[in-house]
Amino acid sequence: MNTLLSINEYLNKLENADNKVKNEIENELVNIGKEAVPSLVDSLQVVKGRTRGIVAMILIRIGESSIDYLKKAAQLNSDFEWIADYLITEIKGAAA
Repeated sequence: MNTLLSINEYLNKLENADNKVKNEIENELVNIGKEAVPSLVDSLQVVKGRTRGIVAMILIRIGESSIDYLKKAAQLNSDFEWIADYLITEIKGAAA
């Protein structure tokens, strides 16, 4: 299975998902874990609304594995820096 493709498919399904399906997709992406982080961080920079919030929550739930990629994305995209900083703070707070 091409994980990158499946991550993008999951994110597309989030747009119109009811709460049950949203929760299933969120849990599936969290279970993919570290391997999903690059695609999720890239997506977080372009998705809007509900999907953006869900992707952020997935990254927080994945935890420490998200931090390095969030830092790299923030260095490359100054508009994303505050979002990355917020998520890193949430991740570190959850780990404490």
